[in-house]
Amino acid sequence: MNEKMDQVLPWRSLRMIFFWVFASLMATVAQAQTQPAESEFLGATRHWLDQAVAGIQSSGAVPLRMEVSVGALDSRLRLASCSRVEPYIPVGTRLWGRTRLGLRCIEGMGKWNVFLPVTIKAIGRAWVMRRDVVPGTVLGEADVMEAEVDWAEEPSPIIADPALWVGQVAVRNLMTGQALRQNMVRPAQVFQAGAQVRIVAQGTGFQIHSDGQALSPGVVGQLAKVRMDNGRVMSGMVLDARTVKLEM
Repeated sequence: MNEKMDQVLPWRSLRMIFFWVFASLMATVAQAQTQPAESEFLGATRHWLDQAVAGIQSSGAVPLRMEVSVGALDSRLRLASCSRVEPYIPVGTRLWGRTRLGLRCIEGMGKWNVFLPVTIKAIGRAWVMRRDVVPGTVLGEADVMEAEVDWAEEPSPIIADPALWVGQVAVRNLMTGQALRQNMVRPAQVFQAGAQVRIVAQGTGFQIHSDGQALSPGVVGQLAKVRMDNGRVMSGMVLDARTVKLEM
């Protein structure tokens, strides 16, 4: 496998896109005050966005090639000429995937506010399924391969770090070529309640090993209740299929 990839979404790049959209639109619209409002600011927006995002990469370890396409306003709109158009991000939206950009006239013959459909793709390497798997399948390195995908195609974040999906369980059917995302996997259960487990009790300067019984199902990396030989019930971190670690 290649070196671990950072799964942090490129928020810095997205902020840069918005800043450039704002600055560019202010300049282009100001230069065309006497031109028809709609054709001018839509043409400038579409052209400028294509240029602005060319070659942009994410701020994380995974280079993402940003691609932006601008949709069309509602054909029924009749917008008055405007000498100053202000773009903004509507509340609850973000510049990622299928989204929209708000445009409002703040200096012109008539005030108006419209929403422009925008699609922002973030193309980069990710782990995709090499084969179909059914729910409950424990994923391993043989199940996936690397390929270029659109990170922004779905809301759930890409899982770029292999350590975060190797040994995880598929929560639904995963199809060949599908990129691994956070909502597709969960930690694997490694023992049932009632199983005999090895308890490692660790404190400052000491470590004690003993046998015990699991009182709840065990999932690696999560807490499970165990009953120790002396009857005491405690919660500890599940390390593997047989071991629970207690911090004393």
